[in-house]
Amino acid sequence: MFINSHDWWSLTYRLSLAVFVGGAIGWNRQAAGKPAGLRTHMLVSLGSAIFALIPLMANFSTSTDTLSRVIQGVATGVGFLGAGEILHQSVQESGKPKIKGLTSAATIWLTAALGIVAGCGFWQLSFLATIMALFILSAAKKLERIVFHRED
Repeated sequence: MFINSHDWWSLTYRLSLAVFVGGAIGWNRQAAGKPAGLRTHMLVSLGSAIFALIPLMANFSTSTDTLSRVIQGVATGVGFLGAGEILHQSVQESGKPKIKGLTSAATIWLTAALGIVAGCGFWQLSFLATIMALFILSAAKKLERIVFHRED
């Protein structure tokens, strides 16, 4: 799993894959008019891939402990970024609180995971998870509208 820091092809491939999968999710969010769009998702994915590549390139240890800690750190850190995306607004007509931005926060968190997967070189998992995420973001929204009679 460890890679040579002089392997430019592998580095380029992994970082490009991270940008691509982040871009696919970001494009969907941008097209839906959401605040966190193309650039945000691409950068989160790229940054996560870089964090994953550091222990793989530095060969800190022969175990996966270092990479595991990096993954935990990225998941936690990006969770805070996603939390900033969630806006708590009061609905004045009913007086009930309304939470907005949960799906955007979840896609930011997912994009970080996709970046880590790409950084580790698991292209099959990257593509499969991206396709599933795009399906969820498009088809599941339509299903929610039909089944639960929701507008957004």
